[in-house]
Amino acid sequence: MLPFKDYISIKVHKADLMMTSLIKAKLAPYNLAPEQNLIMMLLWEKDGQSQHQLVDALDKDKTNIARMASNLEKKGFVRRVHCTEDRRSVKVFLTDEGRELGEKVIPVAEKFNESVTEGITDEELAELERLLLKMKANAEAQL
Repeated sequence: MLPFKDYISIKVHKADLMMTSLIKAKLAPYNLAPEQNLIMMLLWEKDGQSQHQLVDALDKDKTNIARMASNLEKKGFVRRVHCTEDRRSVKVFLTDEGRELGEKVIPVAEKFNESVTEGITDEELAELERLLLKMKANAEAQL
């Protein structure tokens, strides 16, 4: 039996905790939580996405995305609009304040990404992504 500290899930969890703590600290001055930032990054890339598109992109449940979008709306960063053709569908749009926030936060996110991947080659990053996707698929197969 492997020692607990050698389980890959523990190593991934520890890395995730450290990276989450770091990005949380970097985003705090902008009144943005790390998970909210994921939604904002998607909207800065392509505004006007439906909550369903955000659910798919982030592998989160509908309730979680709806709650985060609501909180972002309360902060004034986004506005949610019910689609006229399907009232159950909600699209999320950046406000002017949300767009301006992107000008400040995107460089922070890019610097964060650079710092946590420092010393890792493109090939190593591609291999890491391949392995993480494989592990995710293995876990999904067990559900």
